[in-house]
Parts: sequence; C-alpha cells; structure tokens
Amino acid sequence: MAFECLRETGNLSSNLVDCVQDPWDEEVAPVQFPTYNELKKGDSNSNSGKEEAQIVPVSNSDSGSQNQALVRSADNSISDHCPTIIDLPAALVSEILLWLDAKELGIISCVSTLLQKLAADHQGWKNFYAERWGLPLGPISLDSAPVQKEKSWKDLFVDREFRSNAFMGRFSTDVLYGHTEAVRSVFLLSSANIILTAGYDCIIRIWGIEDGLLISSSRPLGCTIRAVTADADLLVAGGTDGFLQCWKAVEGLRHLFDITGSQNQSSEFRLWEHVGPVTCVALDEARIYSGSWDMTVRVWDRSLMKCLKVLRHSDWVWSLVPRGGTVASTAGAVVYVWDIDTGDLDAAIQNPHVGDTCSLARNQTGDVFFTGGEDGGIKMFEMKNDGEEKRFDQIASWGQHSSKVHSLAFEFPWLVSASSDGKVSLRDVRKLFRSSKARKFSKAKPKAAASQGMEVPRMLHGFKRNIFSVDIGADRIVCGGDEGIVRVWNFSQALEIDRRVQALRSVRLENRMRRKKAQIEMNNKGARNAHCSAKKSQINGNGGGVLYSRGGASAKLKA
Repeated sequence: MAFECLRETGNLSSNLVDCVQDPWDEEVAPVQFPTYNELKKGDSNSNSGKEEAQIVPVSNSDSGSQNQALVRSADNSISDHCPTIIDLPAALVSEILLWLDAKELGIISCVSTLLQKLAADHQGWKNFYAERWGLPLGPISLDSAPVQKEKSWKDLFVDREFRSNAFMGRFSTDVLYGHTEAVRSVFLLSSANIILTAGYDCIIRIWGIEDGLLISSSRPLGCTIRAVTADADLLVAGGTDGFLQCWKAVEGLRHLFDITGSQNQSSEFRLWEHVGPVTCVALDEARIYSGSWDMTVRVWDRSLMKCLKVLRHSDWVWSLVPRGGTVASTAGAVVYVWDIDTGDLDAAIQNPHVGDTCSLARNQTGDVFFTGGEDGGIKMFEMKNDGEEKRFDQIASWGQHSSKVHSLAFEFPWLVSASSDGKVSLRDVRKLFRSSKARKFSKAKPKAAASQGMEVPRMLHGFKRNIFSVDIGADRIVCGGDEGIVRVWNFSQALEIDRRVQALRSVRLENRMRRKKAQIEMNNKGARNAHCSAKKSQINGNGGGVLYSRGGASAKLKA
C-alpha cells in the first residue's frame, strides 16, 4: 500500500518552503518550553486559518480514496501533551522532592525558578543534615530567631559538607602536655570548643580547642578513668572502681563544667551500681549509658539519676553506642543490638573479627556499624529489617592496622581509627554509603567489598606506642595514648585555603562572564553596523544605476 500527502491547497505553505531552503539566514533563539496551560490556551486560538497536512493510505486500485488520518496536525498534538511537574501543586511537589537525595535535590533546583525556590526551602535539607551529622546543638541551632534569619537548613548543610572536605588538605599538629601517665580517653565537645581527657593519673582535664591551653583540672578521683563523655548539660566519667563521676553544667560558665569543685558542690555527684571497672560511657537526651567488665550495660535516667535497665552480656563489655531506640555494645567477640525501651536483644553479629571486638562506631541513623578488632581489622556492616527479624550485611572490610584497634570515631564521611601500632587512620567512606542506599531497593544479598578499589586511607603518624582513644570534630582529630600526651591534628588551615580558592574561583568566573558579555555586545554592535552599511551601499548603488540610465536615454534623444 502506498501513501500520499494530500493537501487542501495542493502546495506547501510558502513560509515553510522559505524556511527549509535556507535555515541559516537568521540566528535561532534558545528553545523555551511552554507550560501545559500555555499550550492549551494557545491551542484554542490557533486552529483557525491553518492548513492541515495528513498522511492517508492510498490503495493501488483507487488512489483517490481516503481512509482515517494516521498523523494529526501539530496544533492538535499539542493538546495531548501531559502536564509537567511545575504544573502540580506546591505541596505535592514537596512530597515528591522528599524521595531525592542531596545531590539530586541540588540538580532539581537548577531546572526552573519555581523548583529552585521549593528545593531551597525544602524540609529535606533538615533530614539530610540530621542523617549525616545529627541535629545541630548549641550556637548553630535553628531554634533561635537570629540564626534562623541568617541561615536555612540548606545553608547549614552546604557549609557542613564544605567543612568535611577540610580533612583532605593540610594540617598542623598540636601537642597538649599535662597528664603524668597514659591517656585512656579523649572526647571533643565542639559545641563548647573544649576537649576532655582522662587516664591513669586519675584526673580529668579540660582543654581549649582553639589555643590548646589547659582550662581546668579535677581533683584526683582515686582510680583510673577509662571513659569520659559530655554534652551541653552533663559530663560523665567512668572509673575502674565501678562508679560514674558526673558534673552538671554551670550556667554562665564559659567551659560549662566546674570540675574543680571549688565553686558549687551541688553540681557534682556519683552513681554506684557497677561491680567492675567502667570501660565505656555515652549520653543521649534522656539517658546515661555505661558498660563495664562486670559484663553489663546499665541504662540510667538522667532526670532521676537511677538505673532503669541492666543489659547482661556473656563477656567483658568494651564499647557501646546508642542511636535512636537501640544501643549497640561489644562484649568479647560479639556485637549486640538492644532495644532500649524493652531491654530485649534485637540482633547480634557473631565473631566479626579474630579475637575480641574492641571498638565500635555507628552513623547517626544507627543502621551502619563499624567494628574494630583485636586482629587489627575494621569492618563495615549495614543492619536491615528482614520481616520481624534484623540481619546484618557486611559492606566492607579493611586490614589497615597491624595490631589491636582500640578506638573508632565516625563523622560523616570520615572514619577514624586508633591502634596499638601507634597509627591513626583516616578513611573516606561516602562512596560506600551511596552504594548502601542503592542496595535498599535491591533484594540481592550484597557482596563484601575488599580493601582493593576503595579510597586509600590517610595515615597520621606521631606516636611510638599504643593509641587508646580517638575522636573527630570541629575540623580536628584528637587522640591520646601510652606516651601521656594528647595530640591534635588541626585541619582548619586547609579549610581557610579552600575558602580562599573558592573565592578566587568565583572572582575569576565573574570576570570571565563579564568579558564574555562585553564581547557579545561588541559582536552584536558590529553586526548591526555592517548590516546598516550593506543596506546603505545597496541603496546608493541602485540610485546610481537609475541616474546613469536616465542620462543615457536623454543623450540618445538629443542625438
């Protein structure tokens, strides 16, 4: 069957022919896609006075017969287009944007001004910030009116993401002297700009982050302090005599805690119930957590200062990390995950390392675990809900230390480890988090990734002997060990360099765009001048020819 192009007038439009013959005569403007409402409005006003071109099948016997049209005109097809996302209600668009990650949300904001406004003020930025670093506390909280006017959640997220890149740059090293014996525990409280340290000399010390000077020291507590932690309201330390030494924050005090006991005796108290050395402590908004070599983890109420639950293990407890409604702990060679409200065991990782599992870290959402073992290895697991049960999938494994991994600390995307080999390892794991998110939509069991092909860790040297504790925050890494000193790696210099580079790039880009705009204006002006000159010469040329012909005619008449 053949096809003919039937036209009512018999010929194509002259405008279409002119356009096809020389398509390069005029500069083509950028294509602008109209919205669905504009297309529909234009459709009602454009049907009249237009010619329709239809392709119809024609049989070999009767070429003049017409069947149903297979191709509609362009005007009729416009009305069949689906509406775009910007035609949807803003509330519905906001719900759709909740399914995007941070990178995709940033790309969407470049599509149109409407999406840019919705994406910039979207609540998803708060979720992204909380998932990576937890909700901000202290001076940068958005609860206060002055900060809320200055920064949005997107601004806070972009600034924190930019600061996290500082650990790839240069650093300076500070050494804090004051302890007379080995340092067993360090904790960095970035919201108050202080560092807490404790060790075999039975004294807790508070240091300033910026200047590295000693701010305050406690009296000797009578035993080794193996663990210390704090937040804006409470400082807790665990001793080998089985007690928890606690200090409440003093209002108006710059470094929050009066650990000397000279000003206010009511701010200091002790909690007794462990029958063995306390090896690890942690805090959340409502509870205190303590783990001990008496093979228990105790959960305390912060307001009542009473023990609520006792979680019993089968071996010495080495470390614990609470997140959300669960608390994870390591005892012997096993990693346990407990439900805080019920005290029931939710899940466990059996023998992830050769020997004991000595250290533990988790992300803010609590579904990703990092374990450090007596064999010097570090492993990454993801906890998933498999129906009513929870299971663990191993994501990665590294053997970067040659001895026992005493401590792990995690601040997205950096995992820091300290070992008996005297080395501190810094590793970027953001690529593993991306693949972990993709695995949530796949039912296939993931394969463990070996150290090959992953980001090469950055090794920080400086110790000759055991490093017992490490922490990360405020553009710094802090660690303490057998030498009785506290070493601080300061990456704020790299942050300042990055800011200068970004500012220089912005200036260069602005100058480049300004030069490009001036060049375009000059080219357009030259093109207009050339066009006017061409028209002027054409008019002068035609006039001369007419005068010449008239002069020739008059000469012939005179002759």
